[in-house]
Amino acid sequence: MICALGDLILDVIVCLDGPIAEHTDTYGQASVGVGGPAANVAAWATALGGRGVVLARRADDVAGRLVADELARHGVGLAGPRRGGTTGTVVSIASLDGRRTMLTDRGSALDFEPDDLEPACLDGCETLHVPAYSLAREPIRSTALAAAGTARRGGARVSLDLSSVAVISAAGGSLHETVAELAPDVVFANEAEAELYGPLDAPTVVVKLGARGCRVETTAETLEHPAVPTDVVDTTGAGDTFAVGFLLGGADLALDAAARSVARMGAMPW
Repeated sequence: MICALGDLILDVIVCLDGPIAEHTDTYGQASVGVGGPAANVAAWATALGGRGVVLARRADDVAGRLVADELARHGVGLAGPRRGGTTGTVVSIASLDGRRTMLTDRGSALDFEPDDLEPACLDGCETLHVPAYSLAREPIRSTALAAAGTARRGGARVSLDLSSVAVISAAGGSLHETVAELAPDVVFANEAEAELYGPLDAPTVVVKLGARGCRVETTAETLEHPAVPTDVVDTTGAGDTFAVGFLLGGADLALDAAARSVARMGAMPW
């Protein structure tokens, strides 16, 4: 079982038919559903034969009910407080070349407090997955660290995805201190994130190389694995899909799952 701690958001994905035309209409295809790295990881864990649980603060609004229903449809467990506030929204704009830009409102997800986390939520957890988004602000940062301690006492490993160049830049040195306290067993990063963050001290470091595949660095060796050929439609959530594939089955499953993910629009499995 993989438990993923982070945002539970409404994901709006727009794949453009062409360049954005200013001051008039730009056409494309849009989809709306559940999103956020934690939800993506948990849903793909279930789709790939494991079990996924999202640990998140959920707003009691229309969007919050929609994303909870969508998670249930994917067979994903949901744990954490249900409170007031607003559900966050991310608008992902994907261009024809597969690149994406994300407009993000995290809503009340950041207000997930340590006292809201019931230890029983982590019963049976084999891996606690933490996106760096969950380490950049309080109180969710303290909640993630508390969850890591509880998970480890139960025999689970902890994985970290550096998630975003913007998060690393904004957090600065404080992120390094938090990551040292988290002490992840596995760290995921793309090339830009790894370069910006600097040396990563973890037993396993996995660098995502996009169309070139990935590089897996351990204390014993460094190996590169080629990507699985596919036609790229939308890269939204592909890094999350890759991470959960690696956690469940190593580099081969990670690359196969990522190829499946980018071949269609949206981050959720089908």
